[in-house]
Amino acid sequence: MKSVMNISLFSMVFILFGCQDKKAQDNIWGIRPIETEEMVYAGQSLSGGELKPIAVAPLRSKTVTPAGYVGVTPERTVPISVRPNLVTVNESGAYIVSMIYPSADYGIIQIDKTMPREVRLKQPFDYSIGITNLTDVMLTNVTITEELPRDFELIGVSPSAKKETNKLVWMIDSFTPKETTQLTVSGMGTSTDNLENSTTVTYAIQVRSNVRIVQPKLELKIKAPSEVLLCDPIPFEFVISNLGSGFAQNVKIVNTLPAGLQTAEGSREIAYEVGTLLAGQSQQFSTQVRATRTGIYVNKAVASSVYGLMAESATTVTTVRQPRLTIVTTGPSRQYLGRPLDYEITVTNRGDGPAKDTVVEMPIPAGATSIEATSNANFSGAKLIWQFDTLETSASKRVRVSYVPTKAGTITNIATVTAYCAETATASTQTMVTGIPAVRLDVVDLDDPIEVGRPTTYVITVSNQGTAADTNIRVICHLEDKVQYVSSAGDTSGTIMGNAISFAPLHSLAPKARATWRIVVKGVSPGDVRFRVTMSSDQLARPVEDTEATRLYE
Repeated sequence: MKSVMNISLFSMVFILFGCQDKKAQDNIWGIRPIETEEMVYAGQSLSGGELKPIAVAPLRSKTVTPAGYVGVTPERTVPISVRPNLVTVNESGAYIVSMIYPSADYGIIQIDKTMPREVRLKQPFDYSIGITNLTDVMLTNVTITEELPRDFELIGVSPSAKKETNKLVWMIDSFTPKETTQLTVSGMGTSTDNLENSTTVTYAIQVRSNVRIVQPKLELKIKAPSEVLLCDPIPFEFVISNLGSGFAQNVKIVNTLPAGLQTAEGSREIAYEVGTLLAGQSQQFSTQVRATRTGIYVNKAVASSVYGLMAESATTVTTVRQPRLTIVTTGPSRQYLGRPLDYEITVTNRGDGPAKDTVVEMPIPAGATSIEATSNANFSGAKLIWQFDTLETSASKRVRVSYVPTKAGTITNIATVTAYCAETATASTQTMVTGIPAVRLDVVDLDDPIEVGRPTTYVITVSNQGTAADTNIRVICHLEDKVQYVSSAGDTSGTIMGNAISFAPLHSLAPKARATWRIVVKGVSPGDVRFRVTMSSDQLARPVEDTEATRLYE
């Protein structure tokens, strides 16, 4: 808005000096006389008194010298600060013409023009123009134009102004709220005609508008562990942020999982409706997924908003591993009953992940005795248990156990290993436990010596002192000529052939069992005789012989 205010000081103003009612003049023109007791000319009292300065109330002032304005170049210029003469006054005091535009109630600019009442012909004087911004807003392009009288010779101006024919022009780019600037013009009258001049002010009120240009910017971060075991959940954490200015609307996060990863519901897509994200705001979301197999999984997520706003997360790489256990047992394939069985168990992690809480178990056969194992074994119920903290990849553990079986037969030694996130592994070793037959032959005569013609009895005992039965035990007795066979009895029947008595084979003789046979003979002639017995069986590689000496007398 461009506004113009003009105050013309014409001859009527000077005529009004003589009006009787000064108050009426003030009411009409806003003239406020400043009373002084003396008239001053060139700094000297016209009444012959002491030198005194003219008493004029000071105005708030701010010297404005806008850049680019040209100074006045009159024929003669005298700066105000060095002017040699003060105002030549015929009537003491000065007057102020003041005007508020557009009205006193709605003031925008106030002009206060301070003028001398009278000056002498061709005597320098100066007058001032005060311009005040009454508003609380900035005024721009303020132009102050002073139209000079025809019979007025310009001497100087402060601050500098642009001279256009009979006009002085001051230009102010910006006039701050409540600011006042003071302009001073110096000159003199060249005729006795009244000096008529006018001041014009134009300005613009600047109406500012502000449209904020914003640019939201999305940033998406995703966190995932670098390594997990196959049976572990994989935690995903999403952080979406608006790093720009302005808000982002309808923000969404979508993460399409690589093949082999899935949510708890079996889906391969993770999606979040974030909604509106203010500038500088962040939101966090968390979930868990699982892997269906081992491998390396590369994953990334995308965030989007309206108006094509998008952000892509950095790539995460998660390696899914799994321990794979193997177990091997070694031991004798055959052992005799009563002797210890020694077994060694070796466990190895051949997977690509650590085997946590590894446990080895091995049952002990019923009746086993003398059980011994490596020091870290625990006996629980009918089995041995070894516990290990973690078995790293390619690492092995070896344990040993020994026990004595109490019966013959095939013993299957089974060992099992388990660990967190590993499949159970089992190994077994079979051992044939057999006994050792150990038969003993004893022969004794019940009466010794004997009288010729009298009988005596030979007792034949076969004992199995071993741990296995002996089979097809055959006993044969041999008589010398000095005795005569009378009878025989025992676990099997006997047959006499000449001087030999053969008993039928005994089919089996269990461990710790015994068999007995008796043969009765009588002496026929005195002398020293030998009763010889031969025993054989399936388990004996060669026959066993035993003899008993008997003395015969008359």
